Amino acid sequence: MTTQRRREFGKYLARLRGDLSQRAAAALLCDLSGSSTLTRHEISRWERGDRIPDDWLPFISRAYGVPLPVLERKAAWARGAGASAETVPIDLSPFFPEANALQARIASAMHARAMSTAGTSPVLVLVGGYAGSGKTEFARFLSDLTGWAVLDKDALTRRMTERLLISIGGDPHDRHTDLYRAEVRPHEYRCLLNAAYGNIDTGVSMILAAPFITELHTPGWLERLTHRCQGRGVEIAALWINSDLDTMHEYIETRDAPRDRWKLSHWDEYSSTLTKDPPPGVTATIDNRLGAAVSLADQTRATLRRLLN
Repeated sequence: MTTQRRREFGKYLARLRGDLSQRAAAALLCDLSGSSTLTRHEISRWERGDRIPDDWLPFISRAYGVPLPVLERKAAWARGAGASAETVPIDLSPFFPEANALQARIASAMHARAMSTAGTSPVLVLVGGYAGSGKTEFARFLSDLTGWAVLDKDALTRRMTERLLISIGGDPHDRHTDLYRAEVRPHEYRCLLNAAYGNIDTGVSMILAAPFITELHTPGWLERLTHRCQGRGVEIAALWINSDLDTMHEYIETRDAPRDRWKLSHWDEYSSTLTKDPPPGVTATIDNRLGAAVSLADQTRATLRRLLN
């Protein structure tokens, strides 16, 4: 069994090497390690399963772009450690016979994901707030830190919204009339959540950036969504981005989006509908007021620690 595992591990190393020759791989590893002792013959021994390159794993990790913990676990498996679905080398060559580099990247991503999500559930994070509060910026910060995918409602549905409004005789940039609220807005959020469900069903954590004003202020909405997600084995967190009127006005004015023209030209009327208090039941409120003592990036890190602890 151990001999077979060593051979499988050797084949895995050969797939990671991809189009690089054994001689070139040896030269690269020597350059990374500062040692000139490695030859193509030793690479060949690794790939035949004759030897396991324990001391060279950190440099193989750097050379082939594979997380070191992945290589260490797979080397331990080759030496006879207990097997698991995450440690057994996967042969992707039948799917990508002409794309060795892609095979290596997919295998690396697959095993890295298996390790990073071991024992955890996917997470659905809602980032809500009024126009110009900084929702998208915060969502991107969170994504940069976690690697979780971002779905932004405007980016996902804007063209559909504009065409739908035109088709029913409305203004394509309308975001304030009863026509938009009754006939279009529900479809935007349905599309957003359906796209999220499609991802979390495959175990991918998601960040949704949208106002969520009506939803989070509707009694029972967040509880129903939480129960639905828990039934899928998904954790949920709702974050509210708090900002002041001057900051929101400045941001909306700067981005100069057609959908914001009514807000800017009727600012007093629009701003009178905004409330200072966050919706009930949210996981955390992020202070993004002008001159806030803590930067938005630092708050993102603090919020992430709260979500993961």
